[in-house]
Amino acid sequence: MSAQTKTVEAALAGRTAPSGNSRLDRSQWRVFLALVLDTVQEARARWLFWGLFGLSTLLILFFLFVLKIDLVAGAVAIAGLPVRAPRFSIEGFVKRSYMFIAVFLYVWGTFLAIFASAGLMPAVLEPGRIGLLLSKPVTRPMLLAGRYAGNLLVVTLNHVYLVTAIYVIIGLKTEIWHASFLYSIPVTVFLFAVLLTVVVFIGVVSESAALSLMVAAALVLISMVLASRKIVVNLLSSEWSRDLWQALYWILPKPWDLGTAMHDLILGEPANWLGPVWTSAAFGVFVMGAAIYVFQKKDY
Repeated sequence: MSAQTKTVEAALAGRTAPSGNSRLDRSQWRVFLALVLDTVQEARARWLFWGLFGLSTLLILFFLFVLKIDLVAGAVAIAGLPVRAPRFSIEGFVKRSYMFIAVFLYVWGTFLAIFASAGLMPAVLEPGRIGLLLSKPVTRPMLLAGRYAGNLLVVTLNHVYLVTAIYVIIGLKTEIWHASFLYSIPVTVFLFAVLLTVVVFIGVVSESAALSLMVAAALVLISMVLASRKIVVNLLSSEWSRDLWQALYWILPKPWDLGTAMHDLILGEPANWLGPVWTSAAFGVFVMGAAIYVFQKKDY
């Protein structure tokens, strides 16, 4: 038996016949949490967990090195302002610095998480391991959901660590704290949660980590191109091509629009976040449902 399945085995072995709905619910939650923990432990065993946190730590150290420069004094020098410049000018510079860093972390965090997560779903479908898990009293939807939640937990912990550390570094260095910078955490985690459904679906269908990675990354790039629909639609010559572009834009997740909304929220400007959030969430729910359907139909 592999080390990664021991937690699940222990939880399943401890299950007894439920005496009521509450007992059954507790037992199901215990198994679900065991599946989540199993995914986290596997990420550690495969060095994905430590790789994520290691790269994040390197990026934090890079920011520490860069911010040895006095950011506030630098802002004054760049703007050509006198040393006793009005404080609001410095705050504006720092606030925009927060925004640019948040956008960078949004792109960095999303692609890094996709790369790190691509292999975790196909790994559980390896011959022998999947048969062992399915021989236990655990449903296939629960197995997939536990795998998904564990993967999401690893990435969320890493991104909270990365963004919070950089926020503290900049705040201590400049003595200017803009809590709106922390919007980058839920926005990035939400986008990854949507893209992870694609990784899970492709992993279930193909059992290929490389293909899961390629499809998820390509989807991000395609969606960002589709976001320029207001310009492109006017350039397209046929009605059907304009309708196709619009349809693809509304169906696929919207990393560009989510990033734009995060940009506006950090700067304190009105943000168009409702449309990108609900359409991206609907896409994720549909794809996850398709992954569960395919997983239930497959013969292992």
